[in-house]
Amino acid sequence: MNPAVKPLVEQIDRVLLGKQHQIKLSLCCLMAGGHLLIEDVPGVGKTTLANSLAHGFGLTYQRVQFTSDMLPADLLGVSIFNQDNHEFSFHKGPIFSQVVLGDEINRASPKTQSALLEAMAEGQVSIDGDTYTLPQPFFVIATQNPLEHSGTFELPDSQLDRFLMRVTLGYPSVDAEKAMLLQSTQTLALQQLINGDELLAIKQEIEQVKVADAVIDYILRIVGKTRSDSNYAHPLSPRATRSLLAASKSWAFIEGRDYVLPEDVQAILPAVCEHRLRGSSQTRAQSLSEQLLHSVDPLG
Repeated sequence: MNPAVKPLVEQIDRVLLGKQHQIKLSLCCLMAGGHLLIEDVPGVGKTTLANSLAHGFGLTYQRVQFTSDMLPADLLGVSIFNQDNHEFSFHKGPIFSQVVLGDEINRASPKTQSALLEAMAEGQVSIDGDTYTLPQPFFVIATQNPLEHSGTFELPDSQLDRFLMRVTLGYPSVDAEKAMLLQSTQTLALQQLINGDELLAIKQEIEQVKVADAVIDYILRIVGKTRSDSNYAHPLSPRATRSLLAASKSWAFIEGRDYVLPEDVQAILPAVCEHRLRGSSQTRAQSLSEQLLHSVDPLG
């Protein structure tokens, strides 16, 4: 593992026991400049993972608890009339943070969910005819409950596609859960291990990771399979193709290499593609992304 990220992985692993692969996927997503969606049943550590990531990077952040009565202004901010100068002044909402933790995002109405779309896509928001640039880097880490749970709304397709990755945590192993019960009830102190300048340097290194033509052709064959096979009702878009490449380079960096292997593509493909293929993260049978991996030969 790359020494630049290993301490951060180990720190989060002490808080979220037995989920190192999901931790690495989450870091891979954020270091690639993408937004992260964490989906699972309540109580398995979704918010713990999101908080740990924000603390580890030392970025300004706000946690927003999404509810059914939440309005877009609660997230973006609101203009208030100032009696002294007879002018409206804009009061910024929690979206104006480097990391926005959207807890249980699919409990809010589609109108409120869509308020995030411009911010996630453009790094800016438009309010009352004015455009406000968001601080950089800007990440959305959202958690959501499975759609079959009561009080949830399905995320719009356009917003779902803006998340570079979706990860699921699942229930812990028996050993991990026992260790959690034996762990001190005192909250473990989380330290900033990567600052903004270091994160920028990491992102620049990731951009320089080499990708051979054979690996690019492999990605294109994967994407092409979803567009030519009728078993995939929602083919992967060009944005998904770019996401696969960006995440593969980020994963290679985490693994301590400056070049991408087909194994890197395979490692990140379920997290990048399953939600775009509209597959359920809770399905016990073989997922759509797993079917896709088995049907495309890395060697052509």
